[in-house]
Amino acid sequence: QVQLVESGGGLAQHGGSLRLSCQVSGASLDVLMVAWFRQAPGKKREGVSCISARDDSIYYDDSVKGRFTISRDDAKNTVSLQMNSLKPEDTAVYFCAADGAPGTDWCTVDPRYEYHHWGQGTQVTVSS
Repeated sequence: QVQLVESGGGLAQHGGSLRLSCQVSGASLDVLMVAWFRQAPGKKREGVSCISARDDSIYYDDSVKGRFTISRDDAKNTVSLQMNSLKPEDTAVYFCAADGAPGTDWCTVDPRYEYHHWGQGTQVTVSS
């Protein structure tokens, strides 16, 4: 059974940084695609970034492009999201999600795709 545990959330100032981690257990990370989503109060969940198996494909939503960096460490079974230049509008609960990768060059944050495995979420709050 695949389990995901997020960590690293907290409070940051506008312009600050946080690093989120998604620890994966129950499966080898190198056959999974992993995505980060976020949900702010009163808003729909939105995709932030995803990474395919073996790093062949990485996607960022326009709202975080140039500020966030996703990476994976298959040896540690961990996917990280480095968040720099944080803005108050980045405030949300951040979730990681994973699924078996159909290939090494594809991942998605399309809301129509239903990831099978989700973490419990970690709160990120950015003060203005």
